[in-house]
Amino acid sequence: MFASKAQIGLLIFTIISLLQPIKCIMFHLNAMQRKCLREELKQNVLITGEYEVAEHPGQHVKYVVTDSKGHIFSQKDDISKGKFSFISETFDVFEICFISQLNAQLRGVGNAHEVKLEVKTGAEAKNYEGIGEAAKLKPMEIELKRLEDLTDAIVQDFAEMKKREEEMRDTNESTNNRVFYFSMFSIFILLALPTWQLLYLRKYFKSKKLIE
Repeated sequence: MFASKAQIGLLIFTIISLLQPIKCIMFHLNAMQRKCLREELKQNVLITGEYEVAEHPGQHVKYVVTDSKGHIFSQKDDISKGKFSFISETFDVFEICFISQLNAQLRGVGNAHEVKLEVKTGAEAKNYEGIGEAAKLKPMEIELKRLEDLTDAIVQDFAEMKKREEEMRDTNESTNNRVFYFSMFSIFILLALPTWQLLYLRKYFKSKKLIE
């Protein structure tokens, strides 16, 4: 029995969804500690995050999102639960940091915060329900739109991987050529130096009439 188009579409959608994981983590943040997560992102990529931080009296946690140059894309003090979103302006490494702070009266004694963080990028970060409502799309059309965006994202990822592979191959070839020429130069020096020494010594001994 042949599978229907809907079943085939669902299978493809499932495979593509597995290729686009959502980053969801949980960690403990000790008092007066700073923990950061780094992610390399392409240009014009939407990033959304949802966090939840366990609260303790006299303790506060803040977060800040920066790039490798220190530019701040999002930040908030005294957080407990919320969301953030931003769009990457350039291809760069972005950092999400959570920082624990204590009131002065606690004198360095505090409890560890449990932090839950869920980060989505690219097509996974889009609000397709809102897009569907605005465009008056049916549920199947919304899923097809999401599938189309995921497919485009995968194609772009493969194109980026191919570009990097070509750059690495060019670098390897350039390195191999440099190593080859350096090796030839080293061999030439190793041959020329003893030859020069031999000729110099022969001339010196002749001048001293030690040899004919």
